Amino acid sequence: LLNIIRLRSLDRCGILNLPWFLKYLLHPSSEMKEKNYRSLVKSISWRVTGTIDTFVISFLITGKVTTAMSISGVEIITKVLLYYFHERVWNKINFGKIKETPNDYQI
Repeated sequence: LLNIIRLRSLDRCGILNLPWFLKYLLHPSSEMKEKNYRSLVKSISWRVTGTIDTFVISFLITGKVTTAMSISGVEIITKVLLYYFHERVWNKINFGKIKETPNDYQI
């Protein structure tokens, strides 16, 4: 985290000229508002990972592919929806967020 902050401050001062894609990735998140579709894509990517995990665990416990697929199929749908709404609620909560103050000086 400190390295990212240092890179950002060096780029702002003109000491470091970062490529556009790194500037985009290092852009302070407080200046960018998260769109609803970002939460949806994040929830889907996380659920795909979680569903693979659920499938493997279900298969190891039951030894049956069809049972593991059934459990994973139901789980992916319910948890995508739960995660999406969970993410949207947390975006509205200020707990753990700080307001970034602009740099008053420039070199």
